[in-house]
Amino acid sequence: MKILIIEDEIKLLSSIKESLERENFLVETASDYYSAIDKIFIYEYDCILLDIMLPNGNGLKILQDIKNANKRENVIIISAKDSLEDKLKGLELGADDYLTKPFHLAELNARVKAVLRRKQLDGKTTIEITNCVLDIKERTILINHENVALNRKEFDILNYFMVNKNRLITKSAMAEHVWGDNSDTADNFDFVYYQIKNLRKKLQIAKAEIEIQSIYGIGYKLVAL
Repeated sequence: MKILIIEDEIKLLSSIKESLERENFLVETASDYYSAIDKIFIYEYDCILLDIMLPNGNGLKILQDIKNANKRENVIIISAKDSLEDKLKGLELGADDYLTKPFHLAELNARVKAVLRRKQLDGKTTIEITNCVLDIKERTILINHENVALNRKEFDILNYFMVNKNRLITKSAMAEHVWGDNSDTADNFDFVYYQIKNLRKKLQIAKAEIEIQSIYGIGYKLVAL
């Protein structure tokens, strides 16, 4: 899961980033209005943590732009402004939650996970397809009730595929989602190919009833057998 933190307090930004990375999230950051807009409309994120008061602009304007563009990112506002008007405005514009500073990082982590469960997994922490059960909280995959050991990238790839079952995933989208926004500067996506190759082998050995199909020249698709 990929998170974008939009926050101009550098110390707080660093603390939030480190806390979320310990929870195995891939985290990108922006510290002003313009860099935030650039990232949001170039890349995709599972959740955006959005401060209202930003250099060169306002977080609520960013939220309005996200809504106008019909983008699907979950948004949690993190703000020192505790007025009812700001909360209502944020929620009306599509924010999923509103957390007032100062807050405990553990509470923020919990709210991020809750928002992702509500939006992507209907409140559940597992994804089940045929004989495969992926547990996002425990970061495990059971195939035929047996645990299959995956490295971190393999798990993140499989998670992304299972959330997007039957959808075409381009190599660039997979690289961006699992390796981060800077992956778009790579000369090729061989690193994606090798991780998927290893993941396929593990799924086949475990007799998984899912398959990662190659779409020639474009990317991949996960389907049930």
